[in-house]
Amino acid sequence: MKRQSTYRVTFHNQGKIYEIYARQVAQGNLLGFIEVETIIFGERTTLVVDPSEEHLKSEFEGVNRTYIPLHSIIRIDEVEKTGPSKITESGSRGDKVTPFPVFTNHPNPTPNK
Repeated sequence: MKRQSTYRVTFHNQGKIYEIYARQVAQGNLLGFIEVETIIFGERTTLVVDPSEEHLKSEFEGVNRTYIPLHSIIRIDEVEKTGPSKITESGSRGDKVTPFPVFTNHPNPTPNK
């Protein structure tokens, strides 16, 4: 019997780094988006509650499938077991992760010299 895959998806969202676990990850039908289904959260067997995981759980409550922009993805790993889902401040992980630049509609797209 084949073991069901578990994926850890790490991505940028509103200046923070999100780390979630899911059963299914694929290139979605929407161009430029990664489709993430069946988001997994830790079991509540202890009295210690992680506030960032609780925030993620409430944020994704009722979500069957989410689409994450491709340029926001940091990495996707297939893992043996799940860990705690979490939100960290960008740059607090000790690494040099820089989000892909996002351009807005500006009347003068070229820089002034």
